[in-house]
Amino acid sequence: MAYKLIIVILFILYLIFYKITGFAVFCPFHELTSLYCPGCGITRMFTSILGLDFYSAFRYNSLVFILLILTILFNIIKFISLKLNKENFFTKKIDNKIWIFILIIVLIYGVLRNIFPILGPYIV
Repeated sequence: MAYKLIIVILFILYLIFYKITGFAVFCPFHELTSLYCPGCGITRMFTSILGLDFYSAFRYNSLVFILLILTILFNIIKFISLKLNKENFFTKKIDNKIWIFILIIVLIYGVLRNIFPILGPYIV
């Protein structure tokens, strides 16, 4: 659990650094191929979320935005279920089939965002 907190703190520090300097980690996939990977726009998405601009956050990377909301909801329900000592779907470990399904969705999204410009990262 402590490593998750460290990752969150480091990520928030990076976002603050990005907001102050404008320097972001570049995407090597995009630099080499000029194509968008499934993760392109994540830094700008999180920066927009910190600024409470959810519309722009969604436009920067809609799939990760949706997955983030679902992950937060899943963890809230799991936390409540554990506190109430109720065993249900949310207290069980996520099956590998679900992870494979999410991976397939991410890969399909990576292809589609290069075919349909509306799915590409929002350019200001």
